[in-house]
Amino acid sequence: MVSSTVENYLKALYKLANENAEVNISELSSELEVSKPTVNAMVKTLQQHGWVIYTKYKPLKLTEEGRKAAALILRKHRLTEMFLVEKMGFGWEEVHEIAEQVEHIKAPALFDRMDELMDYPKVDPHGSPIPDKDGNIIQKDSKKLSEHEVGEKVMLIALNHSSKEFLEFLDSRDISLNTVFEIKSVENFDDSMVVSYEKHPSETLSQKVCERLLVEKV
Repeated sequence: MVSSTVENYLKALYKLANENAEVNISELSSELEVSKPTVNAMVKTLQQHGWVIYTKYKPLKLTEEGRKAAALILRKHRLTEMFLVEKMGFGWEEVHEIAEQVEHIKAPALFDRMDELMDYPKVDPHGSPIPDKDGNIIQKDSKKLSEHEVGEKVMLIALNHSSKEFLEFLDSRDISLNTVFEIKSVENFDDSMVVSYEKHPSETLSQKVCERLLVEKV
């Protein structure tokens, strides 16, 4: 039986590997907030499962098996988040910590049933793609709001940061998935944007916020 700690390492590796194909021990140590010796010990366990390629003093690489195993953990997490929002009425800012616990349940039939009850959703409440039963993920093309120009209309389709604090900030501004923004102006000094959207004729969003909103043109 694979422990929840091992699964958390796999998830962290998957996230870092998507940002950079290879992952250094120090990066993994920082991501998980544990010491390098602790990471080194766990990497040996991951290697025994055939999930990573590891040579001393060289970066780690996820194997195809490792990538699939990590994606299936993400599948459980994201299905749980969607189920909590869609079927149980939780806010999108409330579901992460619950899903962190539920994702370690070893009961594929439970998550398949969740999937069926929701008519097979493609994304979670934050717009992140839900892997299928084989661990495949379909990524939608998107750009940061900060990369768009004055006069463009764009729709929010995902977030690249979903902390509780950030989600609560978005709630306070009535911003959710599928919100359509029209970019009114961009401040030269700090790259903040003035946008309009439903019931908000003029709202200023900082560059930090605009960097975290993933949008597509409409």
